[in-house]
Amino acid sequence: MRHPPPNPQHVVLIGPMGSGKSTLGRALAQRLGLRFVDVDARIESDAGSRIPAIFASEGEDGFRTRESRMLAAALAEAPAVIATGGGAVLAEANRIAMRAAGTVVYLQVDATTQLARLAGDSGRPLLRGEDRAQTLATLQARREPLYRDAAHLRFETSTLGPEAAVAALVDLLASHKATLA
Repeated sequence: MRHPPPNPQHVVLIGPMGSGKSTLGRALAQRLGLRFVDVDARIESDAGSRIPAIFASEGEDGFRTRESRMLAAALAEAPAVIATGGGAVLAEANRIAMRAAGTVVYLQVDATTQLARLAGDSGRPLLRGEDRAQTLATLQARREPLYRDAAHLRFETSTLGPEAAVAALVDLLASHKATLA
């Protein structure tokens, strides 16, 4: 499927939980002189409750509706680095909107690193089961084609520390922008 060239306004980070969207997004925004928007944080602020409570009261469908609304609002604002939730790609409308509003970067992470990064995290509703590795593998199998479809660029985060990753991301974005010029 061919996609129109990106509008370089936003840098939108997509990928599975634990890939570094929020951590790298904050540092990348600072480095690029842009605002940082964490869609999950906006959902919590708007709802007045944490994501696990939203899942408990509204289910995943209710959460995804909120996610789409907050993502659309962020994409309509001034240029920013936007960290999405891992499931933002599930809605085709979200994938189309992200691609149209900026450069979408798929942050990839290997399963071992992902598990290590999420080891102490109890605030992920989709990781409530006993076998986190299997849950993450199932989510990745379902979402991988969607991440690839939405992304203009792919970036591996498993082996780099945050500073090195941000420097490499800045270079990747600059090189991508140069190819579009």
